[in-house]
Amino acid sequence: MPVARRVLGEGHQFTLLIRQNYALALYKDTGATLDNLREAVTTLEDSSRTARRVLGGAHPDVAEVEKVLQDARADLLARETPGDA
Repeated sequence: MPVARRVLGEGHQFTLLIRQNYALALYKDTGATLDNLREAVTTLEDSSRTARRVLGGAHPDVAEVEKVLQDARADLLARETPGDA
């Protein structure tokens, strides 16, 4: 990710895709810790803002990152409040 950010820039589609895949790997891991889930959500929130700003709200990649963000937030909430799920 650091190389993609440096060479392509923060808002490049490929950089955004790498960040999304990184976050997916973090939160889909069956051994993910709460810190991993929080990092995934934070990464996706940042990616979502950047994608919306750079690509526009109607771009399909924006919808995809926001869907993944919604799923990651739900997983984090379920792990943070296991008795309420």
